[in-house]
Amino acid sequence: MTAADPHPGLAGRVCLITGASRGLGREMALALAGAGARLVLTASRGSPALAGTAADCAAQGAEVLAIPADVADPDACQAAVAACLGRFGRIEVLVNNAGLGMRLISERFNREPTRFWEADPGAWARIVATNVNGPFHMARAAVPPMLAAGFGKIINISTSDITMVRRGYTPYGPSKAFLEAASRAWAEELSGTGIDVNVLLPGGATDTELLPPGPDRRGADGNLLPPAVMRAPILWLASDAANGQTGGRYIARLWDGPEAARARPAERPAIL
Repeated sequence: MTAADPHPGLAGRVCLITGASRGLGREMALALAGAGARLVLTASRGSPALAGTAADCAAQGAEVLAIPADVADPDACQAAVAACLGRFGRIEVLVNNAGLGMRLISERFNREPTRFWEADPGAWARIVATNVNGPFHMARAAVPPMLAAGFGKIINISTSDITMVRRGYTPYGPSKAFLEAASRAWAEELSGTGIDVNVLLPGGATDTELLPPGPDRRGADGNLLPPAVMRAPILWLASDAANGQTGGRYIARLWDGPEAARARPAERPAIL
């Protein structure tokens, strides 16, 4: 990394971002587009928002392919990776960002927590299918071509520690606890292959559609981060500057370089 090229290797790098139509996914896509990456952007369905993100990335000179792909559907994930390979010849970075939040359980979840036995089983299953199974389906599709190339980066987007065990936040919080545990295991399983697996989280509630609209729109701690907080860390994690860094957990709110933002295991709460 040099002053002239703070994000080595990003120019022309092929990145697939799920949940890219808005919020954190949109901000990460725009950041990578500005650094010269080539992008495959997915969302659960085609929409003006997805098209708008693709157009804004293209306006920065990026090559962009935007396709609908529901990460809960393993066939759709395989098709998304196949489309990436067909367009760009490789897949180098997978950002597992797509996720469903507690609004499926209740539009008042952040003011009146829903107890787990009161949750609708259908809404519960949808969150688990997207947040737990979705990253697996996407990684399962992306890893074989990464292995063949001897290079790849999987970046799983998570949430704050306390959210994983917060009252009234199941199944969203526990779904991210699963993702973080899986990320550590995947990093071990992929050790020595050239594929790095890391976790990135905002470090607090962000101003996205995961929160209900209204004048009291805020996180449980009363704060609200801008989605753009994800820009600097995603650029580092996707670049060659992070090559060989795997099994890490990075908090975007603390970003002042990777060492400042890397969480230490002692910071994590006891799950049981």
